[in-house]
Amino acid sequence: MKGSRMAGTRRRTARGAAVATAVLLGGMIPGAQAASGVQEIDAELAYTCDFPEGDQPVKVRLAVTVPESAQAGQTIQPEGMALDLTLPEAASAALAESGAASVSAEAQLSVDVVQDGRQARAEWIGTAAEAAPVPEEGELTLSTAGSVPYIRPGAPGDLEFKASGLALELAVKKADGTPAEPPALSVQCVVDADQETTLATVGVDGDTGDTGTPTPEPSASDQWPGDEEQTRPGAPEVGKRAKESASEAAPPCVGDPFNVEGRDMVAYVAGYANVTKLDGATKFPPACARIHTYDGENWFEFPYVHAVLNAAIVLDYKGKPQLPPTTGTFLTFGFMPTTATLEMTQIPPKPNSPEDRNVVSHGITDLLNGGFTKTTTSVDMDFVLRLHDVKVNGVALDVGDSCRTERPFRLSLTGLGTWDPEKGNEGYTVITGGELTGSADIPPFEGCGVGEDLDSLFTASLSGSPGFVKQVQGAPCVPSTGSACTPEYEPQDVPKATR
Repeated sequence: MKGSRMAGTRRRTARGAAVATAVLLGGMIPGAQAASGVQEIDAELAYTCDFPEGDQPVKVRLAVTVPESAQAGQTIQPEGMALDLTLPEAASAALAESGAASVSAEAQLSVDVVQDGRQARAEWIGTAAEAAPVPEEGELTLSTAGSVPYIRPGAPGDLEFKASGLALELAVKKADGTPAEPPALSVQCVVDADQETTLATVGVDGDTGDTGTPTPEPSASDQWPGDEEQTRPGAPEVGKRAKESASEAAPPCVGDPFNVEGRDMVAYVAGYANVTKLDGATKFPPACARIHTYDGENWFEFPYVHAVLNAAIVLDYKGKPQLPPTTGTFLTFGFMPTTATLEMTQIPPKPNSPEDRNVVSHGITDLLNGGFTKTTTSVDMDFVLRLHDVKVNGVALDVGDSCRTERPFRLSLTGLGTWDPEKGNEGYTVITGGELTGSADIPPFEGCGVGEDLDSLFTASLSGSPGFVKQVQGAPCVPSTGSACTPEYEPQDVPKATR
């Protein structure tokens, strides 16, 4: 089924509430262009989305402000992004039939930034502040807001923002607050043809003036060995996906600015881990990861350049190699709701030991394809899982201080990334961050219970077949240069866990 066609519209209207909400959600980028005027975009777009019951039309309304003009070499910071989604009655009815009473949403709008034939892609992320009730009949409207990555044009000329693909992550709950079936939906959407998708055009002047910031040269971390000649001057630079500013939920993660070799980085990671037996997921809040890089290998096999980066990642929570404790909910006896604090402690690799690395990243650059690069990164970390503060149906259950897996287990993650001369970096690399996916097989438990043996209870509930894990690493802070760091040498990028 194809959605109705709507002409994209742009008009200057007051969207003060949307602007205020998004400014609270996302921090400003230092040095952003202070334009003499702004364009208040109010665009309506039509998409077709692949819901489980079939293709459905979805209406999108976007509000955001951008400058009317800018200067080459200076950052442009879009502000006040609000994204409203209207799902058709058929999609809403299907959710209601599944038992859903409320839906919360995260929307990822892909926006192509085009200048003089060169193109980069930015991801504009909107998150719902609260779940929306599923109506008994009629359309379902979901309102989201969020922050937007900066753009830095490297040359003069008109800079166009064009709407492209859309991805939706819907979390669905019943009236009693428990997850519906299915508990989440991932929906991909394509923008319908025969409509205007250009959101705004910003005129870029080539004269930076006395107060301008010179266009930066690409850092070594942005290039592959031998790729310096392939950099395309004038292509717009897109900042990393804008995140919420470092919040109280993010633990301290201070890097060492006196590490002059530049081998050390710090980054935040967050994510979800599924328990296969229970068809549920546990959210892990942002954690500090300390990354130490080692000398890698480079070789040439025409037309490919191979580059291997070896590294060691060690978690750091209050000086211990572990993830911040989190609360998980599962079933014991097959039906009894049980909550527990989960404490994941890493068995860290030996320090300053390249042979004991737990990260291997292999990039392959095709010299005959404009320097197009594919990177595969493997991360293998060993953990012990401990349970404490257990409650069964709301009643405390004393499991003792040593209720943990009987042996360490390995969490294996993989990240895939690409670099394209038109689109820049997409996906995951160690030096840019991104999504990693994989699995872990939880061993049986031991030491559980005081006066009675509860090992088999938790083994039956949690151990066994591998569970899916998805982690998101933020862009790392390089303390020796200050790149992507706060003034306190902590990572600027605090990622949000996504399913």
